[in-house]
Amino acid sequence: MPQTVAMTAAPLHSFFWRRIGGGTGSDVCRVHQRADGGWDLRGMAVFHDEGLACDLGYVVRVDAQWVTQSAQVNGHCGERLVDLHFHPDTDGRWQTGQGGGPDADTGISASACPDMDLNFSPATNMIAIRRMALRVGKEAQAPAAWLSFPDLRLRELPQVYRRLDAVRYQYDAPTVGYSGVLQVCGDGAVVEYPELFARVAF
Repeated sequence: MPQTVAMTAAPLHSFFWRRIGGGTGSDVCRVHQRADGGWDLRGMAVFHDEGLACDLGYVVRVDAQWVTQSAQVNGHCGERLVDLHFHPDTDGRWQTGQGGGPDADTGISASACPDMDLNFSPATNMIAIRRMALRVGKEAQAPAAWLSFPDLRLRELPQVYRRLDAVRYQYDAPTVGYSGVLQVCGDGAVVEYPELFARVAF
């Protein structure tokens, strides 16, 4: 596992979203910059979906170029206790572990899927957006290591981002049947996620 690096005392950015589809609930995320130049996304999603009451805290660590280094998800999904962690191994494949148990190879390449995407949170779209830094009119494939819901298994998720203008991206995830125009703020965090999430201004 990566070594823990101290973060700044206060977050540089804070975001709050409410669910507008796929159940009811909300998500708060605070983004901290670390002393090594990387970033930590620390959040909590509380929601009811698929008949399950969930409280899932998450920490996703990225380096200064916004490449994911590790992720943790803790809490409850219905009656299931969740204590998951993910990190690339020395061979560049995503490893997953539950609690203090041994890690297992997911079979997903961290070089081919450098972004961690949490199905239950809009926070992690920011990772791909910041990492790619697309110019207006440009398009890129962005396959992600995707934590699906409700089974909470790591899978490869094909994604395509096309930057339409300063604040809008055409986003397509064909294997899960999603296509929409994401509106983002200047920091790259999603403001409007059609049919799924909306950021609450504060």
